[in-house]
Amino acid sequence: MTTPAPGAAPAGDSPAPPPKSKKLLLILVIAILAVAGGAAFWVMKKRTAPATESHEKQAAAADAAAGVVSFEPFIVNLADGGGSRFLRLTVRLVLPSEEAEHLSKNEVALARARSAILEVLSEQSSDRLVTAAGKADLKKAILERADGVFRPAKVDDVLFSDFVVQF
Repeated sequence: MTTPAPGAAPAGDSPAPPPKSKKLLLILVIAILAVAGGAAFWVMKKRTAPATESHEKQAAAADAAAGVVSFEPFIVNLADGGGSRFLRLTVRLVLPSEEAEHLSKNEVALARARSAILEVLSEQSSDRLVTAAGKADLKKAILERADGVFRPAKVDDVLFSDFVVQF
């Protein structure tokens, strides 16, 4: 029989090693990931904040320097077969402020622009206009046509404040 070494507990009386807790390890890993994710979010937010503020200031300055040329509502027959579909639309054109003020007083330029917009509108079909892509294409077509009429002034944007397609 072997005798235990001095200071060692007998083999039958030794306590079992404590089981390793996987819960504690999992909680520790989750806590580290949460802290790292929060720190990364905070750093990214700080980096983008000045750019966003700068963009907002530029947009506000551009809006302050812009003017609007408004038209009476347009009511047109659409290019659908049978001619029974209508579009009611109110259009506003955004231009640099001094040009918008000048053009608002020029009846000939306004009449030409209204005529050009009517031509664009009467070429449209109802199934195309009820989609977001169709509205975007219409804005682009009006902008291009109005740019040609208002040269050398540059139309910055086309705004719709009323848009109804009657089926």
